[in-house]
Amino acid sequence: MTQSRICLVTGASRGIGAAVAQSLSADGHRVALLARDGDALEEQQRALPTASMTVVADVTVPDQVDAAVAQVEDHWGPVEVLVCNAGGGLAKPLVETSDADWAGMLDINLTAPFRFVRRVLPSMTERGWGRIVVVASVVAKRGEAQVAAYTAAKHGVLGLVRAAAAEVARSGVTVNAVCPGYVDTPMTEATVDAIVARRGGTPDEARELLARRQPIGRLVRPEEVAAAVQLCIANAAVTGQGINVDGGAVQS
Repeated sequence: MTQSRICLVTGASRGIGAAVAQSLSADGHRVALLARDGDALEEQQRALPTASMTVVADVTVPDQVDAAVAQVEDHWGPVEVLVCNAGGGLAKPLVETSDADWAGMLDINLTAPFRFVRRVLPSMTERGWGRIVVVASVVAKRGEAQVAAYTAAKHGVLGLVRAAAAEVARSGVTVNAVCPGYVDTPMTEATVDAIVARRGGTPDEARELLARRQPIGRLVRPEEVAAAVQLCIANAAVTGQGINVDGGAVQS
């Protein structure tokens, strides 16, 4: 039987985060679900088969990051598995991207994971075991038009993962990223809306356009991303990696 671990999943109220929380709970782990929407978290929590808790916090507020981890520690003990899934996207031409747009993308997609990783690493290395997984994106590995700020932030967070993994490689702690393509989630719906606003057409046509960008010809399912997260948790020899879950869009 898999040893039960104390897990913290950010952005757990929907989409990939909810799927990750469900898969961890199904494996017998205790799961703390973190997001800004308390009602949505409670709805996800009711579906989990094992012990769980909800943590309402904004990952872009430094004091709330520290308080969120402390809440889990006070309730169960040190975080043993951290999944940084909370993130956000922005679709704008580079020349129309404001300083505020740029800062916002870096804050949620790069700085927030950095703060969580920095907060949980000491207890993990002290205990000689830990798993950190950041949900990045396929654009952590390639440039894509109309998403300069998002792409830069995701490239940055993959660099963070690689540096952290190298730093703690002999400690029993692994640090990895999963890099999804277009996933069937509310975030992709926002991308669909942006395509419709920019190019016209219907949401279904925009969704089909995204599906065709992936060789498998469909959107990735959230549970397929969750399965890659599980691999990173289960295998102690996998660290410093950015594992693509993109239907073959980027071969590496």
